[in-house]
Amino acid sequence: MTEALIPVILAGGKGERFWPLSRRQRPKQFLSLDGSGQSLLQATAERLLAVAGGWDKLWVITAELIADGVREQLPELPEENILVEPQGRDTAPAVTWATLEVAKREGEEAILGFFPADHWIGDQEAYFKTLQGAARLARERDAIATLGIQPAYAATGYGYIEQGEAVGQFSGLSAYRVSRFTEKPDAATAQEFIETGRFSWNSGMFIFRAGVVLGELAKHAPQVLKPLQEKGKAAYGELEKKSIDYALMEKTQLAYVMPGNFGWDDLGDWNAIARLLQGDNPNVELGQHIGQDTQGAIIYNSNEQEVIVTIGLEDVVIVRDGNATLVVNKNRTQDIKKVLKQLQENPDFNGFL
Repeated sequence: MTEALIPVILAGGKGERFWPLSRRQRPKQFLSLDGSGQSLLQATAERLLAVAGGWDKLWVITAELIADGVREQLPELPEENILVEPQGRDTAPAVTWATLEVAKREGEEAILGFFPADHWIGDQEAYFKTLQGAARLARERDAIATLGIQPAYAATGYGYIEQGEAVGQFSGLSAYRVSRFTEKPDAATAQEFIETGRFSWNSGMFIFRAGVVLGELAKHAPQVLKPLQEKGKAAYGELEKKSIDYALMEKTQLAYVMPGNFGWDDLGDWNAIARLLQGDNPNVELGQHIGQDTQGAIIYNSNEQEVIVTIGLEDVVIVRDGNATLVVNKNRTQDIKKVLKQLQENPDFNGFL
């Protein structure tokens, strides 16, 4: 890339909807979900190294509980490039603190990019071209650019971004002012959005000049910015949980979207495995499985010494890992978080989290 870009990986999430494989000290970003042996975090870092130009310009912000895991997974990442949040406060504090820290070292003219650790990218070349365009958009228009994803279907699990005024081409890609952000819609609304041709999925990837975002945070979210400016990470205890979308993107007049088409999935729950690996097979099998009259199933078995046997099942997810087994209808995977709350409320079940 010719436009300098400093990537920051957001690696503090819990990945609860991938339980029981994802646990407190082994969250989703530490897992290899495609059978490659490379974790999501490692794949994200490797992908962004080409953008950063080396480990010295790559940053990770993560949670205290899993910081050692980040160090183990990315041993070449400089210690000073790992920001450890003492408490999870969603993406607004994470983006704000990381921007402040990067700006101290690189200056407020630096172009930053924020990238969740759990994304799958299919076409690397198209992805890099989109990042190049977004970096130029951020530099030339003082834009807070977000990468939109061309919708493949009427998804209800993603937020949507409506394209407003077109503002030109950057690295051959069109960019638009953001007309509005919409949280996860119902199926009918999602279909209406797609039919207009004006909506993208919200990828959660942002690119901007550090000084621009700090100025906008001072204007729209001083309750997030000021404590972090004054106290750094010691301010976390007084911060509200708030996403960067709510705190800033829905308020600023500098929000722009660059729709991309580079093969993307946010790997939000077990159904994402089927989207990646289904192919022509009736089931997705990672691990030992023998099935009879079983189709549309996702089977994950982490122990090579064990076998999962299914008979007469359809559209289920079965995951066997360590001391826990999950069996759930594919349409109910969002409810895994509800079950985890029940486990959290009972001290007898803490060993399963």
